[in-house]
Amino acid sequence: MKYLLDSNTYIQAKNQYYGMEFCPGYWDWLDTMFASGEVCSIDFIGKELKEGNDKLSGWVKQRSGHFIKHDDAETQEEFTVIVNFVMSQDFIPANRDAFLAKGDPWLIAKAKTLGATLVTHEATVSPATKKVKIPNICQQFNVRCISTFDLLNELKPKFVLDE
Repeated sequence: MKYLLDSNTYIQAKNQYYGMEFCPGYWDWLDTMFASGEVCSIDFIGKELKEGNDKLSGWVKQRSGHFIKHDDAETQEEFTVIVNFVMSQDFIPANRDAFLAKGDPWLIAKAKTLGATLVTHEATVSPATKKVKIPNICQQFNVRCISTFDLLNELKPKFVLDE
C-alpha cells in the first residue's frame, strides 16, 4: 500500500510533535519510508513546502525524490473530474477557490489513480459548513483518507532514545 502525504502533515510535525531538532527519528523514518516506496507525496506539495524559509524547506529541497510526478494523463483526468465536482457544489467561493489553487485536488487525484491512502490533518466537516475539505472530497471519490497518527499506527515505527 502506498501513502501520499499532504503538506500539513510535514508542517504540523515540524511545528508541534516531531520537531526536527528533538525528534530526528521521525524524519529518518520518513526517509526510510520514501526509499521503500511506501510513503511519498506529489511535486505540487514539494513545491509548496520548498517555498518556506525554514528547516523544513531545506529538508524538502534535499529530497526531491520524495515527491512524485502528478501530471500523467490518468491523474489529469481524475483532477478534471474532481474540479468539475467541486465547481458544481454550493461551496463558499473563497474556500472553493483556495482549495482548487493548492495541491489538494492534485493529491486526491493522484491517490485515486494509485489506489493510495491520502494522509492529512484535515478533518471531515458537515456538508452544511459549505467548506471544501480533503476528507470530504476523498469520501466522494472513494479515496481512503487518514491522519498522520493513523499512518503511524498502521506502519508501527519505533522512535527510541539513544543512550
